[in-house]
Amino acid sequence: MQRSDQKESERSVDDILSGLNLDDDEPTTQKQSKRRGGRLSGLFSLRAFLLALVLSIGGLLVGGAIPIVGFIGRFVGIAAAGFLFGLVGSKRRYVEIGLAGALAAGLAFVLSTLFSVFAPFAVQLLADYGLAIAGVGAVSGALAGLVGHYFGRDLKDGLTRDL
Repeated sequence: MQRSDQKESERSVDDILSGLNLDDDEPTTQKQSKRRGGRLSGLFSLRAFLLALVLSIGGLLVGGAIPIVGFIGRFVGIAAAGFLFGLVGSKRRYVEIGLAGALAAGLAFVLSTLFSVFAPFAVQLLADYGLAIAGVGAVSGALAGLVGHYFGRDLKDGLTRDL
């Protein structure tokens, strides 16, 4: 038979850290019983990501359709999608918005390069610099989405805060 202090020392670090209740007054056992997934279950939501991706692609298409500011309008559209998602959503979804904006803008950069240049040159250009082109688009799209989401959440917080 083991002593209680030996059992305590044999617990893993993950068990100890998961037992800490630093954020709220709800007992840990109730919190753990409500939890469905593992440790990362609240970090990423596939449904929110897909919705953010659809909104980002829609914002990209609508923003890119504006004649004079089409190129900049794409990023304004992605930022507007992030803003709308932050304004309406109840949770922080920075991972989903950032990933959706990066995917939408990266794909848009590659496709616009492919279709804006004469086909043999476009294929060679993408073969040489395709990763860099997609990377610039992805980083720009992620930043636009994250900035839009931040300002949407900030506006929502300002509108719902008591005076």
